[in-house]
Amino acid sequence: MGNITPCITAVAGYTPDYILTNEELEKMVDTNDEWITTRTGIKERRILKGEQQGSSVMAIEVLKQLLEKTNTDPKDLDGVIIATVTPDFFFPSTANLVAAGVGATNAFSFDSIAACTGFIYALETGANYIRSGRYKKIAVIGADKMSSITDYTDRNTCILFGDASAGVMLEPNEEGLGIIDAIIRSDATIGKDMIYIKGGGSVNPPTHETVDAGLHYFYQDGRNVFKYAVKYMADVAAEIMERNNLTGDDVAFLVPHQANKRIIDATANRMGVGPEKVMLNIEKYGNTTAATIPLCLRDYEDQLNEGDNLILAAFGGGFTWGSMYLKWAY
Repeated sequence: MGNITPCITAVAGYTPDYILTNEELEKMVDTNDEWITTRTGIKERRILKGEQQGSSVMAIEVLKQLLEKTNTDPKDLDGVIIATVTPDFFFPSTANLVAAGVGATNAFSFDSIAACTGFIYALETGANYIRSGRYKKIAVIGADKMSSITDYTDRNTCILFGDASAGVMLEPNEEGLGIIDAIIRSDATIGKDMIYIKGGGSVNPPTHETVDAGLHYFYQDGRNVFKYAVKYMADVAAEIMERNNLTGDDVAFLVPHQANKRIIDATANRMGVGPEKVMLNIEKYGNTTAATIPLCLRDYEDQLNEGDNLILAAFGGGFTWGSMYLKWAY
């Protein structure tokens, strides 16, 4: 038996039907399509509507697709890891609900909270289960209903986010394909004061006062976060290329977190890859947090070939950031 490499054997995604356009946002807050597009690259985003509809609803649809595409019996699934900052509940975890939703009663399941870097964190976690040799099928899914924590009176944040879920199936590979290397980092020294939700946790439990003060909505210091995102996301993408002796010519695609097109462009420039090698769908979905990277893989799946070198990169609240180098397996 050769060395085990965890590889992606299927990708899947789900986006809600309702489309929130820039034109509609113009009627809600003081903004306009040109301002949004110029600064973010976003034209529209999807919103999950309906009562009792949480992140698990979207993630269940993704897991169903992954099981079907890999011809996997739910009972044979070893684990489900959900990257999310908008869990249905504190507990049971969203992953518990998703596993139950498809009948994966033999699988372990848990949530991973690392904001916009959450999918890379969860993917590296799932990869290590596969590397151990004890597990054969791990589903890793990013799912966020960002509309549930967005203040639609705040013109600086409500333009950014959409709802979506997307994910991958991880399985062992002995041909050198799959996840080769990863760098994941965090630093709350400054990050805790720049991106946060103050209400709802053990420090500020929900009360009438916390709700009235808007403490349960997402907040970020956009200008300063942008500066850190450009530096850290570009740095970590360049670092993983350097330590694996890769040049821009060696990379088939950069798969970046879809937060802001200017951040994505800066990362690509630092890596030395042209725009034709950058996965981009921010104009259609906005920032779907942990779902952005796998949603890109879903959208670009038919352009990928076995052995392609991909660099994943993300930056998120915490601060958290990370990159991953993988060889596409199919």
